Amino acid sequence: MADRDVFLPVPGWGKGRYSSLCSDDELLDDDNEPISNRQSSWQDYGLSTLQESVYLPVTGRVLAQPPRDGPSPVLKMGWLDKNPPQGSLYYQRRWVKLDVDYLRYFDNDKEVYSKRIIPTAAITGVTNVGEQKFEVVTTNRTFLFRAESDFERNEWVSVLQNFTRGHQEGSREITSSVPHSSMTPGSPLTPEKHGYLELRGLRSKLYTVVSGDKVFLYKNMEDYRLGIGITSIDMNVGNVKDTDRRSFDLTTPYRIFSFLADSEQHKDQWVEAMREAIGEALSNSEVANQIWAEPSNGCCADCGAAKPEWAAINLCVVVCKRCAGEHRGLGPSISKVRSLKMDRRVWTEELIQVFLLLGNERLNRFWAANVPPSEALSPTSCSEDRRRFVSSKYRQGKYRKYHPLYGNQEELNNALCINVQCSDVLETLCLVFCGADVNCSTGQADCPSPLALALAHNQKLQAQFLSHNLNTELPRSEVTGAMEPQHYSPQHPVTHNGFLFKTASMARPITERKAREEFSRRWCMLNDGNFSYYESDKNSTPNGTLKSTEIVCLAVNTPERHGYDHTFELYSDSERIYLFGTDDPDSHREWVKSITKTFIPSNAEGLLRLAFERIGRLRYKDGLNLQSPRVGWFALVGSSLHAYLEDSVEEEEIHLRKLQELSIQQENEVLVLVERGRTLYIEGEKKLDFQGWCVSVQRAAGSAGDSLSQQQLTETDIPVIVDRCIDYITQCGLTSEGIYRKSGVNSRVAALCEAFRRDARSVRLKEGEHQVDDVSNTLKRFFRESGEGLFAIQAASAWLSTPVIPEESRKICHYQLLLSQLPRVNKATLRALVNHLYCVQRFAELNQMNLHNLAIVFGPTLFQSDGKDYTAGLVVEELIEHYTDVFEVDEMQLKRQLDEITAIIKVREKLNHNSSVPASGSAGDFICTVYLEEKKETTEQHVKIPGSMTAAELTCEILDRRKIQVREKDYWSCWEVSQKEEMERPLHHLERVLPIIHSLGTDSHLLVKKHLAMEAIRIYLASKVDVSKHGMVKFREERSILGLGLNTGSFHDRYFILSTVSLRMYKEVRSNRPEREWQVKNLRVYLGIKKKLRPPTCWGLTVINGSEKQEKPERQQWYLCCDTQTEMREWFSTFLTIQCDGNVWPADAVQTRVTRALPADTRHGNVALIPLRGSENEMRNSVAAFTADPLGLFRDV
Repeated sequence: MADRDVFLPVPGWGKGRYSSLCSDDELLDDDNEPISNRQSSWQDYGLSTLQESVYLPVTGRVLAQPPRDGPSPVLKMGWLDKNPPQGSLYYQRRWVKLDVDYLRYFDNDKEVYSKRIIPTAAITGVTNVGEQKFEVVTTNRTFLFRAESDFERNEWVSVLQNFTRGHQEGSREITSSVPHSSMTPGSPLTPEKHGYLELRGLRSKLYTVVSGDKVFLYKNMEDYRLGIGITSIDMNVGNVKDTDRRSFDLTTPYRIFSFLADSEQHKDQWVEAMREAIGEALSNSEVANQIWAEPSNGCCADCGAAKPEWAAINLCVVVCKRCAGEHRGLGPSISKVRSLKMDRRVWTEELIQVFLLLGNERLNRFWAANVPPSEALSPTSCSEDRRRFVSSKYRQGKYRKYHPLYGNQEELNNALCINVQCSDVLETLCLVFCGADVNCSTGQADCPSPLALALAHNQKLQAQFLSHNLNTELPRSEVTGAMEPQHYSPQHPVTHNGFLFKTASMARPITERKAREEFSRRWCMLNDGNFSYYESDKNSTPNGTLKSTEIVCLAVNTPERHGYDHTFELYSDSERIYLFGTDDPDSHREWVKSITKTFIPSNAEGLLRLAFERIGRLRYKDGLNLQSPRVGWFALVGSSLHAYLEDSVEEEEIHLRKLQELSIQQENEVLVLVERGRTLYIEGEKKLDFQGWCVSVQRAAGSAGDSLSQQQLTETDIPVIVDRCIDYITQCGLTSEGIYRKSGVNSRVAALCEAFRRDARSVRLKEGEHQVDDVSNTLKRFFRESGEGLFAIQAASAWLSTPVIPEESRKICHYQLLLSQLPRVNKATLRALVNHLYCVQRFAELNQMNLHNLAIVFGPTLFQSDGKDYTAGLVVEELIEHYTDVFEVDEMQLKRQLDEITAIIKVREKLNHNSSVPASGSAGDFICTVYLEEKKETTEQHVKIPGSMTAAELTCEILDRRKIQVREKDYWSCWEVSQKEEMERPLHHLERVLPIIHSLGTDSHLLVKKHLAMEAIRIYLASKVDVSKHGMVKFREERSILGLGLNTGSFHDRYFILSTVSLRMYKEVRSNRPEREWQVKNLRVYLGIKKKLRPPTCWGLTVINGSEKQEKPERQQWYLCCDTQTEMREWFSTFLTIQCDGNVWPADAVQTRVTRALPADTRHGNVALIPLRGSENEMRNSVAAFTADPLGLFRDV
C-alpha cells in the first residue's frame, strides 16, 4: 500500500531461470528439466525478475504505484503460503488479494502485475484440509494455500465460501452494494483482438487478449476459455510504440512489455487494437450515456449495430465505428464525424438536446424513407456495402423523403425562415437537406440570416443545428415527376451466395432429427428472386431452383435440432419442404434475412426486424367477414404472432397466451384464434404449411415453464389455471366446510394439474365432473410448485420481515411498496388471490375457514416453506386483513361483489331445494345450450329461454355475450341443425324458440351463425312478380306411405306447383290431377339431404309435414332435389316468403339490440338461472347478470 517509489533489480541472463509472468505452477518451457532446478528458479525469482521479456528503464526505477484497489474493491488480502501442483513439500510465500472479479496472487505486496488471476465465477468450492491449509477448487484444477494460523485460515475460508455461495445461489449478498466490474474474462471475454504473441524472454507464446480497456495474458487458449489467466494490464496508463518490423512495446509506468507478432500485418493489427484500448480507457462515457437515453440512439442509424459511439453532428445521426469510417470518407463538407466519448468539448448542452429531440428513428423517416431491402445494411455488412450505402444515403440523398416544396428554391427558403422561429428542428433539417439555403436572406435588417432569426426568437436548438450546417454540401440527386413520397417496390434484387448443407426435399413434416451424414454440401445462390443450389461452386447448372413467388413460409429451427447447429426450412407452394443447415450462426442469420427479403412485400418489411422462428404468407378471415379469405403476412416471435393484415396499415401483435380460445378445424384446415372482440380464422396456403403453423402456434400459446409469467394468461394477466379455479370455487365451493383445508383425491388432483399444464385454456371445470376439494388442492399445488413463487425468490425475505413493523400505517405502506416491485403477472395474481381469500373468510360461518385458518394453509404454500413457523402465515393473514388498504380497493365495488356472492349462494340453496326441476324456472323458463358458428365445447353458450323469446332475441343475446359487432348486411340467424338427418333450417326472426327446444331430438341443436344466402334471397324475392313457383324437381319419399307405388331406393322426376295455400305434386307437366297436395303452413322445409340416400345432386331440401301426429316422425318427411344451387335457393325462398307472409327479414334488421321484457309473474326478477350441473361459463355469466340488480332475485320471495 506504500506510496513511495519502488526499485526493482534488472535481471541478468541466466539459463534455467523462468519469466515470472509464467506462474510458479504453470511452466511454459523445459518440461523435462528436473523439478529441483525449477524449484530453485521459482523460489529465487518472481515477477520482478522478468528476464528479457520486460525492459525496465536504465535506472531500474519504477514510478509510484497506483492505488491497489483498482476498479473493484478488495474484499480481503494478506500473506499466504502457496503449494505448487508438482507435489513439492515446500511452500512459496505469496501476497493474495480477493476482489469482486478475481482471486489474484503476487510475489509480494509491492507488485502491480500478478502471477495468476483466478475468476471468482470459476471457483466451485473452498474447503479446509488441516494444518492451517485450505483448497480453492475451480472447474479445471485445485489451488492449495496455507495461512499463518487457524484463525486466519478460517477467515479466508469464510470469506471465499460466502462469496462463492452467492454465485451459486444467483445473488451476491456479500457484494450487494458493490457494482460488478464490466470486464469478466472468465465469462469468457468478448475480445476486440485475441491470438498468440511472443513475449520476449519466454520460450513459448502467450495467448493475448485485448478487451475493452485491458490486455489479458494467458498461458494458452484453453486457459483463456476457462478464464484462468496470468495477469491483466490496465491500458489507462499504457502506451504502444513500434520498435521493429514485427515487434512493438507496451509501456506502462511499472513495466515495458516487448511483444513479437507473426507478421508485420499482424503487428499493425495488434498495435491498432491496443491503441483503441487506450482510447477506451481514457474516454468519457458521460455524453454517450446522455445520447443513448433516447432509445433509438442506442443503435447505429445506418446498420443497426448496438451502442454506437460516433455521430455526424451536422446530419444529427448516431453511428457505429465502422460506419463512422465511411462517413469520414465523405469529407467534413458532408459529414462532420465526432466521438461521443473523446470529443467532449464539441458536445454542448444544446447539441446533446438536439440529438435527444430528433433521435435516429425519427431521422431515418427522412434519411431512409425509401431504402430497398436489398440495399439495407446489417451490423455484419462488409466495408464495400457500407461505403456504397453511406454515400447513397447522405451524398446523393437517394433514400430521403422529399419535401413537398422540393425544387422550388424560393419557397424552400421562405419556409426555412418561418420554421426556424419555432421549435420543430426535424422540419428544419428536412428543408435544409432538400435544398433550402442556410445562408439565404431573410429580408430583415436586424436578422439577416435564418441563424440570426433563430437566435432572436430564443430557439437555441434551431441555432445549434444551423451553426453546424452553414457550409454543408447538400445531396446532389435530382428527382423527376411527382414529389409525393412513394412506397418502394423492389427494383434491385437481393443477392447472396455461399455454401449450405441440404437434405433431400420432403412432402411431409420433418419430425425426426437429421444427422450430419444426411446433409450434402451445396453451393447456393440467391439472385433475381431465384434461390438456386448447385453441386459445387464450379457448376453452372443448378440442381434445383426455388422462385421467391413459390416460397410461402420460412421456419427457423431451434439450435442443434438437427446435425448442423443452425438450420432453416423453406415451404413451397408445391407442398415440398427444403431443409438447409450450417454451423456458422452469422451465415445462417444472413441467409434467413436475405431469403425472407425476397418474398416479404415492402408493406410488411417491419417483420424482418423481428427474431422470428416462422414467417410467411397466410390467408385469413375475421369473425365478421367470412365470405372470402384475404392475404396477410405473419411472423411468430416467442409467444406473440405479429401480422400485417390486408385491411391494416400497421403491424398487429396477437398475444397467443392471452387468447380466449385457440382451436383447429381439421376438416376445414382452419386455425381459430379468439381474442376479446375479434375472432380470426387463419388458413394455410398449403396443407403442409398449415400443419407447421398449427404446431408452432399451439406450442407458443401453451405454458412454457413453471413460473407465473410463462403460463397461459387472461386479459388481466392472471394465469388461466388460477382464474378458472377461483371462479369455480366462488360459484360452487364457498359454502363447502373446510375449503382449502381438506385434501382432494391425489390422483384426480394430479390429473387436473396435468390437464392445466398441457392446455389450461381447454380445461372447463364443471360441477358434478370436478369436486371442490380437488380444484382447491389443484390451486394450492400450482402455487407451491411454481418456479419462482408468487412473491419471487429474491423478494420473499423482504415480505417475511414486514410483520415485525410495529406501526400499522408503516406496515401497510411497506406492503404497498413490495407489491409495486412485483412483476406484472405476480402482482395481478396476488391481487386476485387475496381478493378471493378475503371473500372466503367473509363467509366463514358457512365454510369454517376464518382468517387464521386460511393463513395457516396458504402461508407455507405461497412462500413454498416447510411451515415450521407462522411468519409466512402472518404475511398472508395481514394481506387478507388489510386487503382494502394494501390493494387500494373500491369499497363500493367490493360490496357489490359480496352481494353477488350472497345472491349466488341463496340461488343455489333454492335450486337445491327445488332439485326436481333443475333446468327450468317457475315461470316455465328453460336453460338451453346454444352454439356460435359451430358445435364444439368452446363455443357453447347456456341461455335461459323464456316462453316469449324469439329467434331474433336469442341471436342478439348470443352476439352480445361474445361482444360481436354486427356490420351492414351481416344476416345473423338462429338455426335448427340435425346432425343425424344432415339438414338445417334458419328460424324465422319472430319464431318462438321454446317450442323448437321441446321438439329437438338428441342429435339436434341450436346454432347462431350468418345466413350467407340471405342477401341473394332478398334480391330474388324483390325481383319476383308472382309469389307462386312451379317446375320439375326430383322427388323421393322416406317410406312408401303415399300409395304411389314408387321405388323408395331412388329419386323420380315430378312436377310441383307451389302457391300461397298449398304444394301440389303432379306426375308430369301435362297431368290434370295432383298425386299429392299439402298445406304450405304445415310444412317445415330444411336445407340438405342425407348422403346415404345418394341424391343425384347436392342441392336438396328435406320437407317435414308438421300436421300429422304420428308416433314415428321419420314417416312424415320426403326429399326434393334440384339441379343447381340457384334453383334450390329459389324454391326455398318461395317457401319462406309464403310461410311468413313476405316478412322474410325485419326492416330494421337484427343489428339493433332487442330489449326483451320477462313475464311479470316471474319469481326471479331479471337474473339468469344457474343450472346445478353447468360449465364455468354458465356460472360466470350468471354472476355478471347480478351486477345491475344483485338483490332483484329476492325482491319477490
